[in-house]
Amino acid sequence: MRCPWATSSPLEQHYHDDEWGIPVHDDRALFECLSLEGAQAGLSWDTVLRKREGYRKLFAGFELARVARFTPVRIDKIVLDPSVIRHRGKIESVVSNAKAVLAIAKEFGSFDAYIWKFAAAEAPKQRAEALSKDLRKRGLRFVGPTIVYAFMQAVGIVNDHIPTCAFRDPKRRRR
Repeated sequence: MRCPWATSSPLEQHYHDDEWGIPVHDDRALFECLSLEGAQAGLSWDTVLRKREGYRKLFAGFELARVARFTPVRIDKIVLDPSVIRHRGKIESVVSNAKAVLAIAKEFGSFDAYIWKFAAAEAPKQRAEALSKDLRKRGLRFVGPTIVYAFMQAVGIVNDHIPTCAFRDPKRRRR
């Protein structure tokens, strides 16, 4: 049995079974996930998954230093590309967030070290609110508490697989 949200498409099933909730400790992968969660705001996760390869291509594989150097001209080109969600604010936020994440990584040694310090808080919703507030203070956009909570679920900080989900037990998860 899977979590109910992961039953509408084979793409969602694959994401749920092979990625969602498995701890992530790579800065590039964390940045990708945070960017895609921000892109999802107001849309279905299936929509984002269908466009994920477009995002990877247009955002240089989410390599932080490269994305941080994107120019307004490059952003204008991305906004016109149908392989991503063409929302200027969301696209611009990926670039500005890359700059902020690089600053966080410099301060904490890695974005991973910064993100995972929020795993120690007791209540998951309070963790998301605290992380969201701190990210916004550091200049990140599209990182409200709901987006941040979804991010924390996706990267394994919070295990929200339902109790009967075959993938709830970390030993059964793959990555």
